[in-house]
Amino acid sequence: MIYKFLNNQSKTITGAAIILGAASLASRLLGLIRDRVLAHYFGAGPVMDSYYAAFKIPDLLYTLSIIGALSAGFIPIFTKIYLQSGEDKKEAWKLISNTINILAVALAAISFILIFVAPWLVPLIAPGFDGEKKEMTIIFTRIMLLSPILLGLSAVVGGVLQSLKNFFIYSLSPIFYNVGIIIGAVALVPLFGYKGLAMGVILGAFLHLLIQLPSLWRAGFRYSPIFNWRDQNFLMIIRLMIPRTLGLAALQLNMVFITAIASTLSAGAVTIFNYAYNLQSFSLGVVGVSFAVAALPTLSALAAEKNWPGMIKDISSVARQILFFIIPMSVIFLMLRAQIVRVILGSGEFDWDATVRTADTLAFFSLSLFAQCLSMLLARAFYAMEDTKTPLKIGVVTVIVNIALSLYFTRSMGFGVEGLALAFTLAWILNTALFWIALRFRLGSLDEENVLRAVYKMSVAALLMGLAIQGLKYVIAPIVNMETFLGIFAQGALAGLGGLAVYAIAGLALRSHEMCVFIETIKKRLVRRANLPRDVSGIGEV
Repeated sequence: MIYKFLNNQSKTITGAAIILGAASLASRLLGLIRDRVLAHYFGAGPVMDSYYAAFKIPDLLYTLSIIGALSAGFIPIFTKIYLQSGEDKKEAWKLISNTINILAVALAAISFILIFVAPWLVPLIAPGFDGEKKEMTIIFTRIMLLSPILLGLSAVVGGVLQSLKNFFIYSLSPIFYNVGIIIGAVALVPLFGYKGLAMGVILGAFLHLLIQLPSLWRAGFRYSPIFNWRDQNFLMIIRLMIPRTLGLAALQLNMVFITAIASTLSAGAVTIFNYAYNLQSFSLGVVGVSFAVAALPTLSALAAEKNWPGMIKDISSVARQILFFIIPMSVIFLMLRAQIVRVILGSGEFDWDATVRTADTLAFFSLSLFAQCLSMLLARAFYAMEDTKTPLKIGVVTVIVNIALSLYFTRSMGFGVEGLALAFTLAWILNTALFWIALRFRLGSLDEENVLRAVYKMSVAALLMGLAIQGLKYVIAPIVNMETFLGIFAQGALAGLGGLAVYAIAGLALRSHEMCVFIETIKKRLVRRANLPRDVSGIGEV
């Protein structure tokens, strides 16, 4: 029964999104614990500045070599071969072995070259670092450059599981990655000094791979020592991944430039930006990524059938579902930013000044959550139509605008790290607007009438929610001890829950379609669980 449950296949966008969203929620919560552990032990000082800056080169290598291939090339090619391979799936498994072998050799070679040239690369990423801070970043970078090899292999395995619609095991891997990082901070730092932080990243990458291997084996995969870079299927993957990879390169370089700018600001700016970015990414993973990833197979099928009315309907429906969840989350991040930062990060070396700066940065990020989530969906609509060039062009424009605004706000306007978040927000709102215009031009319509009607009702409900949260904060503050963790947590939790209740009531009063559908879905699931038979040995077979 456990095997069937763990390897159960998702058949609908909503079902897949629920699995991905739930696992992402668990991963993000663990990520918040990870950040609290790091903040407790290291605060917002030079060690964490070096630690976060050191991620940029390994992340860039991983993104360029892996993520582009999986989203644009590997998954569709593997799926096609898997369906055509007969019962033994021999050709499909040969492609996996060949891809793993070539990837492992290529990533190992590139990683070792980058390890050697790290002293020359780090000053480009963090030009404001010097002395011990620079040397620390070089050491972190060299150790972390082993992670793309493990994560690359894990990504291929995860791509296979996605193709087989086994989203559950795939979605667990980020959780184990965070576990490794936490172990590094708690257990390895006392043994190896600050190098233990980077070792924790390697441990997390290893666990990321390890958790997925049993499911790959059960699916029928058997390793073969094949190394044929001229294989036509492998070459097709390479051809399909190039435009997507260039687009991802632009986005990664954008973060590299932002890190470089942040390194020239006040001490701790790099860390504060990353803490705030990680906090807002909580919502992106739970809502934006989950729905976008779950929608891609369905959108691809509709595009292949040239069922444009169906595609428009699904884009509109998923967009409204995304907005239904992300708008109240944005209000919570905006209205309870100080409470969130203090509860999650406020301990040990993370002082009140760092809390205020991180909260202000988070406030600007919260204004772009809707745009970031919609961008994920709209980009995948283009991928479904086998168009990776349009997202590339829009991505390049977004990066140019983001960098220009970052320089303007920090240099000309004198803003600190908060200016980087403001620039990011404005750039991503532009990004989503460009995606929407381009997709509307392609399809003729995106059902704007229903989308705007839904946004109006959600916005009114969100405004009332924000007012309720602000009022509840003032009511609760005198009742609890605001100088303690429990007091701050109680104020934030009670105000947030009260605000969500107001959002739900307002949505029902305004007859929000998304609110009614959500409540009806919850009712059906509760009724279904209540009516489950006592013999549940067959769970997972459907």
